Amino acid sequence: MRAMRPLFADPKTDFVFKKLFGTEEHKPLLMALLNGLLELDEAHRVVEVELLSPEQRPVVQELRSSIVDVKCVDARGTRYVVEMQVLNVEGFEKRVVYNVAKAYTTQLQRGQHYPDLDDVIGVTICDFELWPRPESPHVPMLSRWCMQEQHSGARGLGQLQFIFLELPKYDTTRPPRTPVEKWAYFFREADNLEMVPEVLAERPFVDALEAARAAGFTEEEWDAYIRAGMAIQDERGALSLATREGEQRGLQQGLRRGRQEGRQEGRQEGRQEGRQEGRQEGLRAMRAALDELLRQRGLTPGPQERARLEGCEDLGTLQRWLVQALTAASLTEALR
Repeated sequence: MRAMRPLFADPKTDFVFKKLFGTEEHKPLLMALLNGLLELDEAHRVVEVELLSPEQRPVVQELRSSIVDVKCVDARGTRYVVEMQVLNVEGFEKRVVYNVAKAYTTQLQRGQHYPDLDDVIGVTICDFELWPRPESPHVPMLSRWCMQEQHSGARGLGQLQFIFLELPKYDTTRPPRTPVEKWAYFFREADNLEMVPEVLAERPFVDALEAARAAGFTEEEWDAYIRAGMAIQDERGALSLATREGEQRGLQQGLRRGRQEGRQEGRQEGRQEGRQEGRQEGLRAMRAALDELLRQRGLTPGPQERARLEGCEDLGTLQRWLVQALTAASLTEALR
């Protein structure tokens, strides 16, 4: 028995993302996305795009990896590498820079010259925090990156530029107001919607929702969409398992180091102070491991929780908190 389809498919998956922003049929959606995320004024808006891949795309494209991209060029010659990344993988920022730089350098054909090179802008939508919020300085949900002279702050060498939209940084406490916020809301919530919300009941968002309407998918397209979602979950599960195993190894190493240093210090000093120093080192190592795990899971301790962590003098309690934090959905659950 087939599962009931949601009203709208998830635009973050490979198949739907390319269906919405990588086909001739929906080029107006791609232009609207670029104009919205680049926050271009009327005089500089993208008015035409040409998809750089001329070959005929197959009707159904299954997920090859969690990285999807659409390359295009606008009427002024500026090139864009537009991609959706659902998982944070090692070396992701380097891969983004590499893709944009490659799009820049491969423009020149034999007999052409450097003045023929067009600017390239990488537009990346992330379903994770690439620059976590607790870090300083704070990087906003929509960030722009280009070269800058370090002494004067003057900007130049704008041939390569980067734009990132980090979806988890969307403010869920109020309705979306700006085009950027509405695009973030669309990507985050489309597959959970049971109707077209008032905040998206305007073009181009209503057109994007209509293109993502699951009822319009053929059985073949729907099966490909389901397989794409399952592939993402498999990748996410593999990353989670690797992270958990790494955290457990770190915990065990921290415990062994703390105990070993405590014994060595005790033997060398022959005094209670030595054993106490070793115990304190073990506590510090355990607190550091727990603090790093909470940070990775986005569970930032407030002043009260921080005081509990710093004041805990029991290795067993800290170890129990570490184990709970591996699966906890909230800070309260992690430190209960």
